[in-house]
Amino acid sequence: MEKIRVVIAEDEAIIRLDLRETLENAGYEVVADTGRGDEAVKLVSEHKPEVVILDIKMPGMDGIQVAREIAATEDTAVVILTAFSQRELIDEAVDAGALAYLVKPYQQSDLVPAIEIARRRYQEMRELTDQAKTLEDRLKARKVIEKAKGLLIDGASLNEDEAFRFIQTRAMSERKTMLEVAEKIISGGLRP
Repeated sequence: MEKIRVVIAEDEAIIRLDLRETLENAGYEVVADTGRGDEAVKLVSEHKPEVVILDIKMPGMDGIQVAREIAATEDTAVVILTAFSQRELIDEAVDAGALAYLVKPYQQSDLVPAIEIARRRYQEMRELTDQAKTLEDRLKARKVIEKAKGLLIDGASLNEDEAFRFIQTRAMSERKTMLEVAEKIISGGLRP
């Protein structure tokens, strides 16, 4: 089984080293670490980890800004690890894309479960997004195919079944998708 890759962004060097050791002992691969928020964005972009652990108060860019930027551009689960437990900061972190929030001093026994929960939540969200995209693509394809059928019914005097069979047969014979054939019909480049 491949190790889960992690980037750590924590401005306190001792905590950063402790996190690295704890994670490596738990079977994770820490691919990079930094004490700066702006550096964290670059490291996540460069290393493409499955998880990034962010402190909130860091030089360069705070953890909330980093989480927001990473959530918008990268395929990574975000975990916030900070000394601050104010409700408004937790809400900001969640709004920025954090999937887990740990308060320092953290218990080592809480770290791995928080990372795993964040990873699983992220995977579930990604699967839902992928399903939505697939459904959206299918709906778009169906609309294009219906439009092409309509053009064949009107322009080539075919009935609905004949128009559908024409699109289907051409797709199979040309080794193309029905969507590609339908687009060709709509653009005027294909008729029976």
